[in-house]
Amino acid sequence: MNTLLLFWAPGMGEMIIILVIVLVLFGANRLPQLAKGMGESIRNFKTGMTDAEAEDEKPSVKDKTKSA
Repeated sequence: MNTLLLFWAPGMGEMIIILVIVLVLFGANRLPQLAKGMGESIRNFKTGMTDAEAEDEKPSVKDKTKSA
């Protein structure tokens, strides 16, 4: 299974082809906006994950009533 995933990993040539296709589709002027949007999305996702983990670590109201 892992060897199958290894064959699907893009190399340098494939990455260049993908970059050229993205440049043709979106244009050079729009790429910084797309990168900014992707960065903000990743940042928000990470913040949401850490908030969810912190929420899981807090004792809930049910836990407080059981221990009292």
